[in-house]
Amino acid sequence: MAKGLIGRKIGMTRIFDENKNETPVTIIECGPCYVSEIRTKDKHGYDAVQLAFLKTKEKHLTKPELNHLKKNNLPPFKILREFRDFGQDVQIAQEINVSIFQKGQIVKIQGKTKGKGFQGVIKRHGFGGGRMTHGSKFHRAPGSLGASTFPSEVVKGKRMPGRMGANTVTIRNLEIVDIDEENNLLFVKGSVPGPKKSILKIEVLK
Repeated sequence: MAKGLIGRKIGMTRIFDENKNETPVTIIECGPCYVSEIRTKDKHGYDAVQLAFLKTKEKHLTKPELNHLKKNNLPPFKILREFRDFGQDVQIAQEINVSIFQKGQIVKIQGKTKGKGFQGVIKRHGFGGGRMTHGSKFHRAPGSLGASTFPSEVVKGKRMPGRMGANTVTIRNLEIVDIDEENNLLFVKGSVPGPKKSILKIEVLK
């Protein structure tokens, strides 16, 4: 069973139980999502449910994207995600909200981490750097990159400057602490990938 929803990260806070124990939680605006396509093993080679999230304007979508939604009587949506082996029967254009989750369930959440742009080795890999004292000419540079004669090239995988962040990350075994069905909010224990307003994919593990 891999039922789930698309959500948007609101931010973090903390909640207290009846014994005044503090729990850090991430608040996720979870749905409502709409079924935009049902994929079957006979036709597509696998079973999956495609969900649409966040309404937008037509001008922000391409013609193929618009027609894909229009043929199923849906307005323009910004985000589409697939969920394999959804675990419950659904119909095209059906609304699915946060009520499919239960308090205490264990989920996995996928998101994209904060992008840091092009960074050097000190920020990207935690290099120590050189001395900052008078006379030193080695400060934040990476240093030697490899031997000269052999192999006479930089070894693949060498830690060097480059793009940092903006990676797809999945965190498993996160617990649902609370659910606000009226406002479609999910309270998940701990932190999840990405900045505020970033898109998340939430799937039930058990």
